[in-house]
Amino acid sequence: QVQLVESGGGLVQPGGSLRLSCVSSGITDAGYQMGWFRQAPGKPREFVAVIARNNHAYYAESVNGRFTISRGNDKSTVYLQMDTLKPEDTAVYYCGASRTVLSSIRNPNMYNYWGQGTQVTVSS
Repeated sequence: QVQLVESGGGLVQPGGSLRLSCVSSGITDAGYQMGWFRQAPGKPREFVAVIARNNHAYYAESVNGRFTISRGNDKSTVYLQMDTLKPEDTAVYYCGASRTVLSSIRNPNMYNYWGQGTQVTVSS
């Protein structure tokens, strides 16, 4: 049974930083792409960042240069460091795990497992 548990969300002022964590259990090999997506009220779930099986990181244009995705040394934790946050970054952030091919890593429909989400609110 694969489980993903996110943490680290909260309320932050514009320009501030947060670090999200996603702890996985039940994943017994390194064959998953691990991604972060977000969903604002009334909007579809959108791609934010992914760390692929080859350990390369890919980002949405809207967060490139501000967000950094990484794996922990134990390989069971994935982090999303979010800097220079903007009000438009406000959303529920979800961690996902996928066995899909590299060309599909931005598609949320190709993810096999999801966490419960963590709320990020950027407001003054």
